[in-house]
Amino acid sequence: MTTHECDMLVVGAGTAGCYAAATAASAGLDVVVVERKSEAEAGHIACGDALKGADTFPDAIPKARIEPAFTNTGVDHGRFEIPQEDTVLEIPVPGELAVIDRWEYGHRIIEGASAAGAEFHYDTVVQDVTQEDGRVTGVRAVRKGDVVAYDAAVTLDGAGALSLLQDKADLSAATFDTNVSYSQFCSAYREIVEVEEEVPWKDALVFKPTERAAGYLWYFPRTGTEINAGLGFQMNEEPMKLVEDLKRDLRDRPEFRNARVTDKLGAALPTRRPYDSAVAPGFIAAGDAAGHVNPTTGGGIAGAAYAGTYAAEQVVEAVSEGDVSEERLWRYNERVMDHFGARYAALDVYNVLSTAVDVDSLMGLLAALPGEKLAEALYEGSTSMSPLLVARTIKESYGHWRQIWDFFRTKRVADDLMSHYQRYPSRPGALAGWQSTRDEVMDRVYAVTGADPKY
Repeated sequence: MTTHECDMLVVGAGTAGCYAAATAASAGLDVVVVERKSEAEAGHIACGDALKGADTFPDAIPKARIEPAFTNTGVDHGRFEIPQEDTVLEIPVPGELAVIDRWEYGHRIIEGASAAGAEFHYDTVVQDVTQEDGRVTGVRAVRKGDVVAYDAAVTLDGAGALSLLQDKADLSAATFDTNVSYSQFCSAYREIVEVEEEVPWKDALVFKPTERAAGYLWYFPRTGTEINAGLGFQMNEEPMKLVEDLKRDLRDRPEFRNARVTDKLGAALPTRRPYDSAVAPGFIAAGDAAGHVNPTTGGGIAGAAYAGTYAAEQVVEAVSEGDVSEERLWRYNERVMDHFGARYAALDVYNVLSTAVDVDSLMGLLAALPGEKLAEALYEGSTSMSPLLVARTIKESYGHWRQIWDFFRTKRVADDLMSHYQRYPSRPGALAGWQSTRDEVMDRVYAVTGADPKY
């Protein structure tokens, strides 16, 4: 059996893994990235291809390196098609927005991490996690048919949603979040579809509800004639026939007449709050593997880039001091919560709300809310409305006042939850008390929304 030793082992060559690898390698650490796919297939990941906020991405992989993967930078708003209300709602999307070629982007971030000094091992399938005295020390894997061991000071889990590493490792003695269930995730499927003529909405991200409240279809234009078309549903709901449901909607849209499918792929993604803690002795998780995804939109590229960077920066400090304990890695949790974790936790409240209402009620609510305020709720986790705007909304939303009232009650408790997350503890020993108060706020969320407990 071959054994490889390194300072940081990264499992998964996705966004979190590559930004972590580039950051740590640039700082002088010996970094190995293991990836189950071949070199040619690496970076081929099921994704909606919408990239928000690339203008403020971490510098570990320069933006100039990934920009050639930006195929449509003219997108500036969301287009919500609401057939139940016979309306289309156009809402602005804050920040820089682009639709990308995800496979091209995947190759480019791998090249960026490699250029920074990280070593990539492809065709490597992790089988088990190794531990010693409660500390994760690496993994056992099979590489091109041979058993390989990887020993590392710190192992970074960038292996995606419902990661195998977290199933294999015993993290019960650490604060690492184990309150994770498949029901907190979404099952998604997407196709890349080429059409004969440019779609009329090439400057928009198109969303459309499925027949159930806990799912939606999307149409994201990579170009005017190349569309990322997909759909997903919450795994706590009755399973959808993803391929058939998508094809049925494609057939009903005239712009997809004579369209050609060039690629298809499915995946699971987290539609839940970020992990309460994503660290354990010698172990740290980032990106989808730690719930770093906007639970209302499924957008996770930006969060993964920053999480990978923050994780690696903490690992660099820990390795240099010879202390890879949970306490030494803890600052990573704080930075995630401060940057986007609190906002994503608040957004999860609206996701909880969506599981407790029927489709018609939810669509009536969306149609009644002002577009700019809906955008704030979907992307920022909170929104505010002036008395004049409230009065206008009430006047224009006759027939949906109950739903509007439920939304504002939900908004208040979401604000309370975000405020609590902004008081995230600075040490592991204070996490239990913080969680207890957070759970009390979540009890209010369930009471206000009428939803079944999610956690």
